[in-house]
Amino acid sequence: MPVSYLKNFNTNTMNKEELIAKLKLIIKPYTTNIEAYDNLTEETDFINDLSINSANLVDIILDIEETFDVVIDNTDMERMLDVKTAVEIIETKLAQK
Repeated sequence: MPVSYLKNFNTNTMNKEELIAKLKLIIKPYTTNIEAYDNLTEETDFINDLSINSANLVDIILDIEETFDVVIDNTDMERMLDVKTAVEIIETKLAQK
């Protein structure tokens, strides 16, 4: 799914709530558990809670890279299994820009 419409946001000045809201938009097309999606928190696990498969998790990471204009290395990719970790990694990458 193209995420270019999300690029209108200034990703360098986002607070955590805005970042989570943007991440939630990226995740939406890939989740099959709508109830868990609607109740998403920082503790939400992509695979166990949202029923996102590993192939779609890669798609989400690619969408995150495009949306936030960051590069996520393999080490961070392997850690990015829940919302909290994803937010921490995105915040770190944005701070390095």
